[in-house]
Amino acid sequence: MILAPALRRAGDSSRRMPNYTNKKVLGRRQNLSGWLMASPAILLIVMFLILPFFMAFGLAFTNQRLVSPNPTEFVGIRNFERMLGLNVLLVQPERNDQGSLILDQQGQPTYPRLRKFTRNNPEYPHLNRKREWMSWQWFGNQRLYLLASDVVFMKALANTVFFVIVVCPVQAGLALLLALLINQPLRGINIFRTIYFTPVVISMVIVAILWRFIYDGENGLLNHLLGSLSLGLFEPVDWLGNKDTALPAIMGMSVWQGVGFHMVIWLSGLQTIPHALYEAADIDGASKWQKFRYITWPGLRNTAVLVMVIITMQAFTLYPQVQVMTRGGPLDSTQSLVFQMVQRGYEKQDIAGGSAISVFLFLFVLIISLTQRYLSQRQN
Repeated sequence: MILAPALRRAGDSSRRMPNYTNKKVLGRRQNLSGWLMASPAILLIVMFLILPFFMAFGLAFTNQRLVSPNPTEFVGIRNFERMLGLNVLLVQPERNDQGSLILDQQGQPTYPRLRKFTRNNPEYPHLNRKREWMSWQWFGNQRLYLLASDVVFMKALANTVFFVIVVCPVQAGLALLLALLINQPLRGINIFRTIYFTPVVISMVIVAILWRFIYDGENGLLNHLLGSLSLGLFEPVDWLGNKDTALPAIMGMSVWQGVGFHMVIWLSGLQTIPHALYEAADIDGASKWQKFRYITWPGLRNTAVLVMVIITMQAFTLYPQVQVMTRGGPLDSTQSLVFQMVQRGYEKQDIAGGSAISVFLFLFVLIISLTQRYLSQRQN
């Protein structure tokens, strides 16, 4: 009689053990099934993302070429030094024997040729084989030169950064404006959402080809439209053939193509804001600007971080527009980092140089992304 309760408890525990064991086995099987289903995607990520990155990281420190009779050698950071090598040179104007300035036909001071400083000059060994990237008139008729070991890379870096700085706020702001406009309970509003989102589903290559016809200097749609609106006073412009307008033209096309995608993200953020807050603001007599400032924008803060990160990532991958529309011209005015990476790695067969650019771009974007995340967390 005394052992009966203990025996019953032992029997109950023995009956419960199989259930626990079955659940544990079932959980393991489910985990295994999940890993098996995800294994194709993981394999593709490893083969086409992780493995190429580590290969590029290793090749960036060599002199590897696609086709070369010379053996591959480890060169350290020489590729990065060649890409990022910058020097400043301050040149005095030329003077005659009396000490007076020598002027050209336009009455401007003349300066010694740069080759005097950058070609085997023992007084300036650090400037050897450097080329002019930029120059400015300095104080006292002096001229300041910014010299680079790789001028094309520096132009690509400057163009990419300028592209990101302009496109990110413009595209994000325009997408937010469109989201606010279509976030209304109106009949047929879905038609406008579809129209705005349509360019996103079209391939960037096709969009670039279409905009080449729009930007055409002779029979382009944009020149024809501007000429009609100005009653013939507007003179046609070769938008992609002029170094001053080529990059802004690509910016305009890129903003138009991607604004619909970010509009949808903004719209999803707007729909998470409780409508009761707007009703309370109406009761208090708040204006539209006050409702946007104190209700809408605080509610979109996390969405804004997401949009800016996505636009930044996409802007740094500026390649198909340049490849299709300008191929880096005219005069390297539309060069980009990704275009230079592909051009050097495949067209010029400089695998090491292309790998070095890819590593630099990865680290550059990583630093910007971490900075954006830090600033967003600090605001929150």
